[in-house]
Amino acid sequence: MRILFLGDIMGRSGRSAVIGQLPKLRADWKLDFVVVNVDNATSGHGCSGAHAKELLAAGADCLTLGDHGFDQRDMYAFCEQEPRVLRPMNIGKGAPGQGARVYTAQNGRKVLVAHMLGQVFMKRPFDDPFSAIDEVLRKHPLGGLVSASLVDFHGEATSEKMGMGHFCDGKASIVVGTHTHVPTADAQILPAGTAFQSDVGMCGDYNSVIGMEPAEPLRRFVTGMPKGRFTPAGGEATISGLYVETDNQTGRAKRIEMVRRGGRLAQSGP
Repeated sequence: MRILFLGDIMGRSGRSAVIGQLPKLRADWKLDFVVVNVDNATSGHGCSGAHAKELLAAGADCLTLGDHGFDQRDMYAFCEQEPRVLRPMNIGKGAPGQGARVYTAQNGRKVLVAHMLGQVFMKRPFDDPFSAIDEVLRKHPLGGLVSASLVDFHGEATSEKMGMGHFCDGKASIVVGTHTHVPTADAQILPAGTAFQSDVGMCGDYNSVIGMEPAEPLRRFVTGMPKGRFTPAGGEATISGLYVETDNQTGRAKRIEMVRRGGRLAQSGP
């Protein structure tokens, strides 16, 4: 299977780039399944139902949220009604929607997507992500109920993300890190066949401070005092993500490519 994962969409710039380019990427790369993280798609704070609909219409098969997933209040009801939107599975037992689900790809094969939050350096303690994902992957073994599985691990610490990659090695097809908005240079296939990257970066304007106009973050770094709101940068976005090809029989990754399209970063892709 050919699977594309796109990192955190940041504001209008990132949203417009993904909506504009995803249909062509699906056709050119003959993609079977596309997952997009939308944690900052609406003004840098979560994702509205309207923007989620636009991204799904552009060709995303599944949208994952993140720690800002419910900043837009209409997402509480929207993720209950729309099965293609996943909230973090360890955010709390009373949260609406689901954190893991099996989907049918365009080629008819079954794909598991699971989404969770890290614990290290996060603003509040979430439930243990390792025990949560272990239970899900045990119920959906590769080469059995599903042809491929993807884990979106949304967290601050590269060490925790690397730990999750090794924990899932051989049990998931792909483990991708999101949240920090900066693509890491460690895309690899782990020893037991799981494609991994600590953070796939953001879909947004990289002439920024993790997607925000630099003035207010710099003011806070220099003076320690806030003066205004963070505003998403509005320049040309780079689409950042990960392309993976998996073996249809075993579910293990056999090819991995970092994706960077448009904007300021050096270009890459399959």
